[in-house]
Amino acid sequence: MEPGAWGNRTTVTEFILLGLTENITLQPILFVAFLFAYVVTIGGNLSILAAIFVEPKLHTPMYYFLGNLSLLDIGCVTVTVPPMLACLLAHQCRVPYAACISQLFFFHLLAGVDCHLLTAMAYDRYLAICQPLTYSTRMSREVQGALVAICCTVSFINALTHTVAVSVLDFCGPNVVNHFYCDLPPLFQLSCSSTHLNGQLLFVGATFMGVFPMILISVSYAHVTAAVLRIRSAEGRKKAFSTCGSHLTVVCIFYGTGFFSYMRLGSVSASDKDKGIGILNTILSPMLNPVIYSLRNPDVQGALKRVLMGKRPPE
Repeated sequence: MEPGAWGNRTTVTEFILLGLTENITLQPILFVAFLFAYVVTIGGNLSILAAIFVEPKLHTPMYYFLGNLSLLDIGCVTVTVPPMLACLLAHQCRVPYAACISQLFFFHLLAGVDCHLLTAMAYDRYLAICQPLTYSTRMSREVQGALVAICCTVSFINALTHTVAVSVLDFCGPNVVNHFYCDLPPLFQLSCSSTHLNGQLLFVGATFMGVFPMILISVSYAHVTAAVLRIRSAEGRKKAFSTCGSHLTVVCIFYGTGFFSYMRLGSVSASDKDKGIGILNTILSPMLNPVIYSLRNPDVQGALKRVLMGKRPPE
């Protein structure tokens, strides 16, 4: 897309990303650190996918959603990290207008699916613990596929809306983005036209993509907690809570960083802090998810060992 395709309103043809630091000495160190983080993230999530694929015990709805989450983590980190590594290697970061808009779209598409998929996983835990007798019927393969399709559709509409709304803004200079990837708040600061509508759209989007899912997750786990507390044996309670602990940890990291990033649209001075939050949201969270889900899960650990050692799962 040419910058002038929206009625010749955009005069900026590229954006200059400041990245994580302008210190030339630190850039090689950051390059090595984030290349390592990227490789670990891709390897960890591919290992989870391989374990789910080869281990019959993991052919359940919970791990179906976890497999999709791993795919999303691979996508999210690939949208942001390789371009950042290229910029660190070149000691400068000039991003064409179309490439910046594309990165914005794909990041919000994948992160949005992540939001709703975490909600679907909470609903799965609710059915498994609170409605065990009807679980297999209410969480059939058709239902699982439908839930993932709904997550993708809602996220696509949200990402497309924000992308089109940003595309019609005037960018007549300056073009320096104080971030390491193209995102909505930094671009709003550069627009020389009103971003009032964009701010309203972002608020509505944050409500549908963040607040509502968080409410549904909270309600699901309120019912789960009440059901688990009615279990008489301590071992039974521990086992029930252990299946939810990993998911809750991921939810807290993902939503905590997300809300902090997008609920402060008026803050310009906090841009450097936003970079740190961005690292948590786009790099550390996808890297930690495989560790979190396998740390206290013997089934996943056993499947990972068999995958790494090339052994076949037991019949």
